[in-house]
Amino acid sequence: MADVFDTLSDRMQTALAGLGRKGRLDEETVAKAMREVRLALLEADVNFEVVKEFVAAVNARALDQEVLKGLEPGQQVVKIVHEELTELMGSGDSKLAFGRPPTVVLMAGLQGSGKTTASAKLALLLRREDRSPGLVAADLQRPAAIDQLEQLGRQIQIPVFRGNGDAVAVCAAGVEWARRESLDVVILDTAGRLHVDEELMEELERIHREVKPMNVLLVLDAMTGQEAVNVAQAFQERVAFDGLVMTKLDGDARGGAALSVKHVNGRPIKLVSVGEKLDQLEWFHPDRMASRILGMGDVLTLIEKAEAAAGADEQEEMERRLRAGEFTFDDFLASYRMLRRMGPLKGVLKMLPGVGKELDGLDIDERQMARVEAMVLSMTPHERRVPHLINGPRRRRIAAGSGTTIDEVNRLLQARKQMAKMVRQMGKGKLPGLPPELTKTPRR
Repeated sequence: MADVFDTLSDRMQTALAGLGRKGRLDEETVAKAMREVRLALLEADVNFEVVKEFVAAVNARALDQEVLKGLEPGQQVVKIVHEELTELMGSGDSKLAFGRPPTVVLMAGLQGSGKTTASAKLALLLRREDRSPGLVAADLQRPAAIDQLEQLGRQIQIPVFRGNGDAVAVCAAGVEWARRESLDVVILDTAGRLHVDEELMEELERIHREVKPMNVLLVLDAMTGQEAVNVAQAFQERVAFDGLVMTKLDGDARGGAALSVKHVNGRPIKLVSVGEKLDQLEWFHPDRMASRILGMGDVLTLIEKAEAAAGADEQEEMERRLRAGEFTFDDFLASYRMLRRMGPLKGVLKMLPGVGKELDGLDIDERQMARVEAMVLSMTPHERRVPHLINGPRRRRIAAGSGTTIDEVNRLLQARKQMAKMVRQMGKGKLPGLPPELTKTPRR
């Protein structure tokens, strides 16, 4: 995933790197670091007033005498920056509210913000949390919106309601449909406009009065930068939304909207879209995002992704085999498939503490994972269970069957040996590294 915070993360880590090595701090050192932090935030398109207040808060706490006298004051300042970043983005986690079924979720936003796709992504996320969601196609302004939502619903096997009349009538009928179908959540995909206007606001207000949604979510495009904050303010004046869904956080935006919007509008970010695939919508955790920005990794999200990618039976079987110190090519294949289900490999690896910087300039070849799978599938079941049987003729057969070379097969066999060795060492608390056949040296 091309993380929207990559550039900010690099700048923040550089600004604070020197502090961590200092045994003692003085005002000049702190001031220099805060100037760099200020520039990093402004370059990330964070609201000027937000930057001003953030730096002042960090500076005041960093110059506290208890910090300056501490044994590791540099690390304490980094901790303060982490806490203030977390506070800036919303402090505690913010989930949806649920009541008597069906819980109504009203999705609002401008045209082009990704609202229809976000509605489908939210339905899939809620179903994975053992809820029964339905979608209502209430965007009657954009001709293709209803067809798009129905197509997305078919992809993820979520029921979609399309009705007759104006948007208010469709939403009301959709809620009744969800009640009849015993759905516990109904998501209303309402219309957007190219800009905030009176007609849009009046329609949302009428829908709100009619169906009384328990959750109103405003969908904002992170790529629009500070304009997203302005849109949130305009909506807030007319429609009391409960939280935000930030889309396109996998793009090349600078991240300022995500850092500014909670402080400016007082409404938390509840969900973030981190990719184009329908399963790439996540609950937003301010503390975890602050850790990623500061290069501390995000182990909790990594664990959640791993648990979601592997079923309970699969987890138990893998745990049993790891404890036994076994690692065959069947295990190798299962772990690779789980990694692929967790999302783009580079994004997954960035969640490991201290790994982010190590990935700079490294070209991780995602396509190679498919080649690895082809080589393993070209082995016989017996060869996968007993890898040491794979001699020269067998290697040639595997290479021919998978469309690869003997060198690639040799590297795969060596990688499995390394991973088997790591499995035996995991009791010592060592993190597994990246198998060498998944990387290639970048061209200079």
